[in-house]
Formats: sequence, structure tokens, C-alpha cells
Amino acid sequence: MSSGVESFRQLSPSEFFYRNREIAGFSNPARAVYQTVREFIENSLDATEVHGILPVITLRISREDPSNPDHITIQVEDNGIGVPPQFIPDAFGRVLYSSKYKFRQTRGMYGLGAKMAILYAQLTTGKPFEIYSSTRKTRYIYYYKLMIDVKKNQPQILELASWEKRSKWHGTIVKLTIEGEWSRRVRDYVAVYIKRTAIITPYADITAILPSVEKEDEYEVLRFPRVTSMLPRPPKEAKPHPLGIDLEMLKMMINETGAKTVLSFLTSEFQRIGEVTATRILKNAGIDPDKPPRTLDDDELQRLYKAMREEKYWAPTDEPLSPIGEELIRIGLKEILRPEFIATASRKPSSYSGHPFIVEGGIAYGGELASRLDEIAQDSVKGETGPYIVLLRYANKIPLLYDEKTDVMWSIVDPSKFPWRSVYKLEPTDTVAVLIHICSTKVPYKGVGKESVANVEEVESEVRLLAQELARKLREYIQRKKRVQEARQKLSLFLRYIPEVAASLAAIAGNGRGTPDPSIQKELTEKMREIALAKIKLSEYEASA
Repeated sequence: MSSGVESFRQLSPSEFFYRNREIAGFSNPARAVYQTVREFIENSLDATEVHGILPVITLRISREDPSNPDHITIQVEDNGIGVPPQFIPDAFGRVLYSSKYKFRQTRGMYGLGAKMAILYAQLTTGKPFEIYSSTRKTRYIYYYKLMIDVKKNQPQILELASWEKRSKWHGTIVKLTIEGEWSRRVRDYVAVYIKRTAIITPYADITAILPSVEKEDEYEVLRFPRVTSMLPRPPKEAKPHPLGIDLEMLKMMINETGAKTVLSFLTSEFQRIGEVTATRILKNAGIDPDKPPRTLDDDELQRLYKAMREEKYWAPTDEPLSPIGEELIRIGLKEILRPEFIATASRKPSSYSGHPFIVEGGIAYGGELASRLDEIAQDSVKGETGPYIVLLRYANKIPLLYDEKTDVMWSIVDPSKFPWRSVYKLEPTDTVAVLIHICSTKVPYKGVGKESVANVEEVESEVRLLAQELARKLREYIQRKKRVQEARQKLSLFLRYIPEVAASLAAIAGNGRGTPDPSIQKELTEKMREIALAKIKLSEYEASA
């Protein structure tokens, strides 16, 4: 018989995510393969480009255990800054321990992805995680084999070793084996993710070695060599904006500050708060500016927080952001999709709830686009009345493949809602690729899996304005192209009658008997052809300008 008393116990962060792995994208064997690949490649890109290193990344997926064909081994190697050996165990063996908890843009938000993959491997195959790492300043390569103590949220080091380097290599090699599915659908999702990554990182050298779906012991290689040495601007760490914190964060910041007074705390720990603004906030809160911040009681903290929320500030600085940039977007779209027309645009920095963000993107049309889109399209579908719009969604340089129809970006460019035909003059048979990238210190994802961006009013407005700007540029190109086609038709008709016109003019300028002079007729024919062809080339140049 029950005693009627509930028992209680605490879950460690590791145990919580171990039990609820689906919220981080590890919901089934098929999704787990894609999610693991994505998490490790994101880490590799953050470990390179942010530090001014042109990325070289190699992904290898294999089945190393013939007796367990559903055991999938995933290995990713990069040339990044590496992880110092003293941080390796906690960086990969302690959930919610990361270098990403800073006020700047990174691909990862929670420092959770790689640890979730390790936990999933423990859950499904029981095999440990392996890492080789070397920093640029050390002469050694360090090796760790570890697992996560789920109950204690601590790393369990099974093996460790180090040896002197024989080259200048620096970076990391990570490897783990999970229970996964390697079907045509999973292979296609991984390939699409790699190709979409290559579009926005044309400065990266990416190689993916994937097992054949149809034939055992055979592999395919996806190769995306670097096409530019231009890197996006790196994000700079910044102080939080006063509108980007809540009451609990304010309390934590006060507990950690070295400021001696509340006035100096406000001016030193926040952006956009100078001495005049800080004095006004404290006056409105009824707090002595010289009071030590750690002596504030709960009532004073609430008054301070309320006064901070009611103050007017400049928008957050965009220094913590690292947009791709219009030129890199253009290069990536041209290299992978080979369209006849590309337009790019970037909105000015904006903010929501104190978090800065930038929306940028590109649009591609014609050329080899239709044939190449099959390799990068996943969920986009043709509207009932056309045109075919393929949306390439990105957030903090991460390709988003799942949950497209719930994303704010799709809600804007959806052919059933956006006036592609009525306003922007696309035909039902047209195919268009639209790339939209949202970068922010805090992307408003709908879940920990980071696959869909929420309909935040400020973000939605900027995405709509970007889509309209891109669509206008495409409409201008299409209209110029139609004018060229019309001009070519008229000039073609004119070319057809040039011999007759030349003959009549030659007869008038001839010997007076109404007989065309052959030499004059030939010269007139050639001149009129030159003029007609020059007008055609001029029209084509104006259309492509």
C-alpha cells in the first residue's frame, strides 16, 4: 500500500538530457546521424573562421563493425585552434560547460550538441567518445577517450595519451559510434546539409566521405574546394544590452561583478549605459548611486530592474554579429547553383528584446538552377499555381533543413502568401532559390533542436522587407530580359528585310536607271547589319547590368 508520500530526487543536467534527448534533435536513429554530423561540423567551423583560419574540414561516415550494421561511426577533422588539454574532459564530458556562453554570435547556443551526441552514443552503442587535439602553440597532440558520468555530470576518462607533433598541424579530430540509420533519405539529408553549408562558406574546403547506400564497402566523396579566401568579419564579445536581461540575470551579474558601487556596476557591465543614464535609472529606482551592488535587497533589485526596463536606450551594437556578407553569398550561390541571375541584399542591424540581429540573403534565377536545385532542396514544394520556390534557410550560418513550414522565413516567401506572380511577375513555371540568413546573439529558435525560427515581430518584419527587396531586383531583371527579347524579335524582323531595303537605297543612289549599284548595296547591307547587331548587344548588356 502506498504511504501517500512522494519521493523526490534531483536530476543532473546530463541525466535530464539523457532522458530527453529528442528535444535536442536525437529523436530516432535517422535523425541522430544528421544531428551528430551537424553538431561536429558547426563546432569545426566556429573553431576556424572566428579565429581567422580558412577552414579545412573532413567528414567520414563508416560502418566499422560488420556484426552491427546499424552502428554508424562519425569522424570530423578540422584545422581549428584546437582545445587545450586541460579543458578537453569538461568541454566534451560535462553538459552545460562550454566556451559559447558569451554575448557574441556563435553557431551553437547551448554548448549542448556534441555532448548530446556523446550521450546518445552511450545510450545506444555503449562506445566511448574519442578526440585528438592540438593547439597552435603546443608541440604535442593530445588524445582522450572518455564517457560522461550521467549521474554526476562529470567526464570519465578511459584513456589519455600525448605525443610530439611531426608537423605544424593544429585542430581537432572527433570520433564516436552511434546507433543510426544509413538509408537513402538519411544520406540525402546529410548531403544536402553539406552542400548548403558550402553555399554560405565558399571560403571553406569541405570533404565528405560517405558510405554507399546500395553497395557495401564502397564510398562516395562529396568535394567542395575553397573558391575564395575572403572570410566574414569575426564577432566581437560585447557586454549585454540592458533590455536583453531578466531579473535573475541581473542578480547573477551583481553577484559576479567587481564594481564597488551600483553606479559603476551599471556603467561597466552594460552597453549603452553611460554615467548620465545610470544616474537617471538609480534616481528613478530610489537607490543611492554609491551603494555597493551586493548589498541590494530584493525590493531594491526589483526597483532597479523596473527602472532599467523603463529607460530608453540606443539599439544594441552589432559588433557581436558576424554576417556572411553580400559578396560571399553571391560567390556561394554562383559556385553551387550556377544561375543566370543573382541578387543579394542585407538589412541594417535591428534588435528584439535587447538582442541585435541582421537579416541578409540572396535570390537566384535561371541558368543551371533548376537542375542543381534537386541536390539541395529538401522540404520546399511547388505551390498549387507555381512558381517553384526553394527556400535556403540559415540561422547563425547553420543550414536549417527540418520543420520548414513552421519557420518565420517560410511564412514570408510561401508562394500561397507572397505575391510572386501578381506583383513580381514570375511565371507559374519559373524556379527560384531564395537564401535568407538571420544572425543574432540569440536567434529565437522554437526548440533546442535549432531547426525553426519563431515569428518574433521584429524579425518577421525584417525578413519580409528583405524578401521584397530581393523580389524587386528579380522583377527588374525579368522585365529587362523581356524587353531584350522583344527588341531581338523586332530587330530579327528588320534583319530579314535588310537586303530589300539596301537594294532600294542602292537603286536611289545608283546610276539613275533604278538599278541597284552592287557595291553600294553590299556596303549598306553590312552597315545595317552591324547597327542591328550592335543594338541587340546593347540591349543584352543593359539587361545583365
